[in-house]
Amino acid sequence: MKKTLFDKVWDAHVVDAIENGPQVLYIDKHLIHEVTSPQAFNELERRNIPIFRPNQIVATADHNTPTENQHLPIKDENSRKQLEQLSENCKKNNITLYELGHKYNGIVHVMAPELGITQPGMTIVCGDSHTSTHGAFGTIAFGIGTSQVTQVFASQCLLLTKPKSLRVSVNGKLKQGVLPKDVILYIIAKLGTNAGTGYFCEYAGDVFENMSMEGRMTVCNMSIEMGARGGMIAPDQTTFDYVKGKTFAPKDEAFDKKVAYWETLPTDDGAVFDKEYTFDAENIEPMVTYGTNPGMGIKVTDTIPTVNDDSFEKSLQYMNFKKGESLINKPINYVFIGSCTNSRIEDFRVAANYIKGKQKANNVTAWLVPGSKQVEAQIIDEGLKTIFDEAGFKLRQPGCSACLAMNDDKIPQGEYCVSTSNRNFEGRQGQGARTILASPLVAAATAIEGKIIDVTKQLN
Repeated sequence: MKKTLFDKVWDAHVVDAIENGPQVLYIDKHLIHEVTSPQAFNELERRNIPIFRPNQIVATADHNTPTENQHLPIKDENSRKQLEQLSENCKKNNITLYELGHKYNGIVHVMAPELGITQPGMTIVCGDSHTSTHGAFGTIAFGIGTSQVTQVFASQCLLLTKPKSLRVSVNGKLKQGVLPKDVILYIIAKLGTNAGTGYFCEYAGDVFENMSMEGRMTVCNMSIEMGARGGMIAPDQTTFDYVKGKTFAPKDEAFDKKVAYWETLPTDDGAVFDKEYTFDAENIEPMVTYGTNPGMGIKVTDTIPTVNDDSFEKSLQYMNFKKGESLINKPINYVFIGSCTNSRIEDFRVAANYIKGKQKANNVTAWLVPGSKQVEAQIIDEGLKTIFDEAGFKLRQPGCSACLAMNDDKIPQGEYCVSTSNRNFEGRQGQGARTILASPLVAAATAIEGKIIDVTKQLN
């Protein structure tokens, strides 16, 4: 029987199954952070149940950590308590933790791949919806709730109903200035935020084959925004080259053995998906969102569509936009380049390349927040920090930051922020803040101009 990538990885992890019912799936890696783990630890302690496999768990502090003065005690009492609780729980249960300031600390979905913790063919979970990021390696990776975090702690397994399979193919050559973020925003704008509900999505076609691992992670990260349980891209030479030599990757002969297995994972020719969509790369242009969900996106050169629907009207009202309006030349006072979607070294290289020799607009507050300590070090080592400093940008310390505003990095009420994050929900970046999702290139150009522009006109 011909199998999809998803089938192969799923079937290899089934421990037990009820006929035509849920299945018990073994979990290879469990990633945790300070926000969704305390309740699960408390529940196990209350029931006197030990952590089954602490070696399969990796913890980091990221969600509500400050992005300035990380060497000083945390001012916010709740944040401080959460981080202390995480340290205490990890110490008590022999769990590896990369706390604030550690050289491996960072956003959970940035630091795990860059350390080689994420590897093809794995099952990976985390109490965080954007766990789908790791699917870029050909893993089954998805977010779980607190009760499921408890389940994995206790058994290293989950009781699940197998999702259906979906394939999104994009073929052709991307135009200059079109980034992976634009590709996924285009797909979600075309399919809507519910197209993937009940499905695991595989991204196929030469556009994804030609993407870097960073680009693939950006795409898979936002699978959840079209309702999918997760997204996957088949592992190939790009994947193997990325994993090789990473801190926790297999070495020498062990690595070669793994690669031999990883090469068997791509979808078999003739395997059938429950649903398929195909797009042409030529039709994709730099994208921006105009509403309050990631499906409300348009090409930066298009105008806001006319839709007669109450929730659509409510969304435009919140954003203070009108049907038929163009976002070109819209003044913007805040720009955020960061989050688990776009805070890898490639994203900052793209931004620095555009910013070099230019000056940030006076009206713009621009936050550049690396996804990890390692990315921060790369930014400095490669001379990108100098470019940012000279252009008037502010490089902060790693963390989730203004993606979800759980720390002090909040966008003021009524202000627009062009953001490289993944969600533009009402109040996501601060109460009353208005988020416009875009690529690092569009964000960088906005910071320079102080308004949204068609960045393709600026490219040589």
